Amino acid sequence: MRIVRRPPQLANDGQLWLYFLGCGSAFSQRHFQTNLLIVKGDDHLLVDCGTTCSRALRQAGLAITDIRNVIITHSHADHVGGLEEMILMNRYLTGHKPRIIITPEYERILWNRTLRGGAEMNEVRNGRGLRFRDFWDVQRPRAKESLPRDGRVFQVGNLKIRTFRTRHFPQQARSWHDAMHSTGLVIDERVFFSGDTQFDPTLLDETVPDGAEWYYHDAQLFRGGIHASLEELETLPEEVKHRMLLVHYGDNFEDYRKRVDTAGFAGFTEQGVIYEFPPPQIARVEAPFVNDPESA
Repeated sequence: MRIVRRPPQLANDGQLWLYFLGCGSAFSQRHFQTNLLIVKGDDHLLVDCGTTCSRALRQAGLAITDIRNVIITHSHADHVGGLEEMILMNRYLTGHKPRIIITPEYERILWNRTLRGGAEMNEVRNGRGLRFRDFWDVQRPRAKESLPRDGRVFQVGNLKIRTFRTRHFPQQARSWHDAMHSTGLVIDERVFFSGDTQFDPTLLDETVPDGAEWYYHDAQLFRGGIHASLEELETLPEEVKHRMLLVHYGDNFEDYRKRVDTAGFAGFTEQGVIYEFPPPQIARVEAPFVNDPESA
């Protein structure tokens, strides 16, 4: 994997790109919120669309109406707060319906508890307002029965995604079974992205039992609440930590750089750079982490 320091495009020559539009916590004032753009070949997928997503996209040279494929991990505002802008701008400015990959259960949650209030009554026809599918082209992910925790799989072109449930909230949830809907992703069976989660000792073994090339993990810089703390993540195996970049962190992250380096992590995820993953047969012989000087 290497870092390429230039703005993203929504297509490339077939390599896997991860571009963090933001890498901060819900309340970050420095690094936008943690929303992720994945690109591979002619295909792209936006993972979450929080309240700062539209501004982050514009800073990257894109518009929220450029996005064609979306998945939402859970319903906190830093992950869904920009969706109303997306659907209303598409319906009334472009006439386009973006595709959303979503289960029937989470569709009901997202519509009834987040989007319905600002979207339903913009039009009334035959005595009813608008519905979820008036704004979205819906794709259903397939259940993957063989996984230890609830998981789904889907493709966007050649981009393969596997989702898994996480234990994010409420704080008192004892496992993903009694937590509200929240998910992480495995991307092309190569890259692990935790999404938002409390520290879960079985998470990696149950989602990437053979390991991943790289890990991006939710990291809170203090203990408590509904996110994995740095203190808890420090207990992970060394071979995992040296391939793990921390994400969804607070604005005071610079105070923790030395501790993160000493603990053996690869570091903090950077906002606004392309994490480029060459094809697997090339990745196995390249250095594990290269910062591309020509694109700086």
